[in-house]
Amino acid sequence: MTLHNRSRYGRYAGGPDPLAPPVDLAEALDAIAEDVMAGYSPRHALQEYLRRGGQNREGLDNLARRVQQRRRELLGRHRLDGTLNEVRKLLDTAVLEERKQLARDAMMDNTDRAFREMQLQNLPASTAAAVNELASYDWQSSSAREAYERIRDLLGREVLDQRFAGMKQALENATDEDREAVGAMLRDLNDLLGKHRRGEDTDADFREFMAKHGDFFPENPQSVEELVDALAKRAAAAQRLLQSMSAEQRDELMRLSAQAFGSPELMAQLNQLDGSLRDLRPGEDWSGSERFGGQEGLGLGDGTGVLQDIAELDELSEQLSQSYNGSSLDDLDLDALARQLGQNAAVTARTLAEIERAMQDGGYLRRGSDGDLRLSPQAMRRLGRSLLRDTARQLSGRQGSRDTRVAGAAGEQTGSSRQWEFGDAEPWDVTRTMTNAIRRTMAGGGDPASGLHLAVGDIEVTETEARTQAAVVLLADVSFSMAAEGRWVPMKRTALALHHLVSTKFRGDRLQLITFGRYAQAMDIGELTALPALREQGTNLHHGLLLAGRFFRKHPSMQPVLLVVTDGEPTAHLLPDGESWFCWPPDPETIRVTVAELERLGRAGTQATFFRLGDDPGLERFTRRLALRIDGKVVAPETGDLGAAVVGAYLRTHFRDGLYDDDWAAGI
Repeated sequence: MTLHNRSRYGRYAGGPDPLAPPVDLAEALDAIAEDVMAGYSPRHALQEYLRRGGQNREGLDNLARRVQQRRRELLGRHRLDGTLNEVRKLLDTAVLEERKQLARDAMMDNTDRAFREMQLQNLPASTAAAVNELASYDWQSSSAREAYERIRDLLGREVLDQRFAGMKQALENATDEDREAVGAMLRDLNDLLGKHRRGEDTDADFREFMAKHGDFFPENPQSVEELVDALAKRAAAAQRLLQSMSAEQRDELMRLSAQAFGSPELMAQLNQLDGSLRDLRPGEDWSGSERFGGQEGLGLGDGTGVLQDIAELDELSEQLSQSYNGSSLDDLDLDALARQLGQNAAVTARTLAEIERAMQDGGYLRRGSDGDLRLSPQAMRRLGRSLLRDTARQLSGRQGSRDTRVAGAAGEQTGSSRQWEFGDAEPWDVTRTMTNAIRRTMAGGGDPASGLHLAVGDIEVTETEARTQAAVVLLADVSFSMAAEGRWVPMKRTALALHHLVSTKFRGDRLQLITFGRYAQAMDIGELTALPALREQGTNLHHGLLLAGRFFRKHPSMQPVLLVVTDGEPTAHLLPDGESWFCWPPDPETIRVTVAELERLGRAGTQATFFRLGDDPGLERFTRRLALRIDGKVVAPETGDLGAAVVGAYLRTHFRDGLYDDDWAAGI
């Protein structure tokens, strides 16, 4: 016997597609980090990005705007007198056809004819009253009788369509057997819901009901709870529809409903169903209403569908707001979004949810000891790499650079080579390495043409000139003016780019980030990136220089490099008791102790560069004099060029003649 394995293939429907390409987080991470550096919490920054969206992607705010626009369109397009107008047209047709028959029936008794004409002439103005009055009328015209019976049929289909979507079309031209099937379904449904209310139902009861009447429920519920959910939403929408009508319209329809299929039992069954659904789902909106102002008439079933759409739009609006506790984009009903706004909107929302999930589950955001979300080291590295690439593009476009490729921590090549040793980071001398392998193979009696295998002893690396390792301090001004003048984020971007360069390409160097406002403080890159804008006054460069000197003394064998970013003269200095003395304009004592500390660093061989932000003449004079004191440099970059200026100054400490490679970014 031969066994055949057969497989069936279809669209994956088990949640996020495991084979789908990962979502691109680069744009999201850059935008979130930009907001974090501006002072927002990572959680708030993530929420803001999701609300704004990306360069080529809608955000939650735009989806919410489209949801509200569709809601307004539904209310502005429709009115709720569609069923009444249909009934009125059928009633007018029936009366007209009956009058024609009375006029042409020569055999009819004149007294009977006059009585009938009087009945038709004196019908009440109310449509419902007229229909009820003609319930017992003996129609002489078959076409008139047919039109009147269509009123009852229409009303029956409409009241059923209110509770069961699609019933109006399904029961068009229905037979008595079809109507009896509906009645049987309603009786069995009420029995099932009654047992469910009392807690007496079983799974077998539900399966038996669906086996008999499942064709009435295209939603294909899988349990009594799902069945109740679907029915209750529809019934609540039907109730809101009635409450959205005028009192006159509502009274007319309630009186007309008694004529549905000419069966009072039908209305009794529907009323029982409504009562059960109210008890089972009291949380549905049973008392709301809407104001319609359009010209397109709606029947009871279609109107109920529109009210369901409006309720669904309201739920989507709440989901998109993400304003409730524990909100997540996983809460979004993507099927509902596709129904209301189209498949593209659902794809957009799914992508945003994937971004939110990837940022939190992919290690880019993590919770600190205080429970708040923070950018993870992985996110910092990725962001630093991006910022460093931007800086590289700025540097490579400058004039006066030469083509000397940077090779990490190695210096200039000397032309000689040596055997590789563990820990060497110099580039391989490929020619000599391959020659060594060939010689070793031939000495062992092998044939290099049949295959060559490298051994550790074959490897030679190119010798380079020794490069002095550097202890680097970036002193970053965090006084209030930095935030007020839009220099806060560029300062942080600069620090992050420099940190990434040192930690990945110049690992032998040591970098210390020190901020100075009223006081100075050493920070790691995560603390600096998350630092909110400070509103305290004071530019305590003196304290910052003290901390820089302490760092340099910890690394006595390294070249001290000082990079100072500031936009104001020193207005504070540290007193012997550790308190900060602030004075504006700058106190002479503040200037004296600041200059004295800088000169102390200068005597230790510190290479200093001052990055002056802004056009303050006092700051220009002060930084120029400081630089002259210790043979330093002053750079006055535009705010957007700060990162390139600082990174360029750092690189110049490692290259002869102060020149750095125009193509150095290729190594990043």
